[in-house]
Amino acid sequence: MAPVSQADSHDVVEKQLKDVIQDLYQLMIQVNSYDLAGRPSRDVLENSVKQLDLTLQKIHTTANNPTTQLPSIPPELIQYVDTGRNPDIYTREFVELARRGNQLMRGKLEAFGSFRDVLAEVMVAGLPELKKDIVDVVVKTGGREEVVEKEDQVS
Repeated sequence: MAPVSQADSHDVVEKQLKDVIQDLYQLMIQVNSYDLAGRPSRDVLENSVKQLDLTLQKIHTTANNPTTQLPSIPPELIQYVDTGRNPDIYTREFVELARRGNQLMRGKLEAFGSFRDVLAEVMVAGLPELKKDIVDVVVKTGGREEVVEKEDQVS
């Protein structure tokens, strides 16, 4: 059997879930219209239960298939929904937390970059013979050569 792409496996699982829902609906209808005296309604109800069993077995087989790549849902989200909360709020909180973390990291990067530039200026002033190496390090760590060069212009 050829490997199934994630989109295809998602569609397969979605269709199987819809089949289970449909079978449950049919079973509900059969139970509501069950006639204790009539034999035909018993057979129909029995067939509905068997059909539900088959569709549940299909989902079980699909879920346990190693080639099926089902979407990964974070356990925190499942727990969040289990407690009766809105998953959209979880997503919003997650995005805000990520944004806050990114801003903090950006601030740290800018601070270290500023420290690198100041350190390079001081090192060039104290060790002018290493200027080429210092410029090389500054450039390779994301800085600009002009930072070290402006020290020469000031002197």
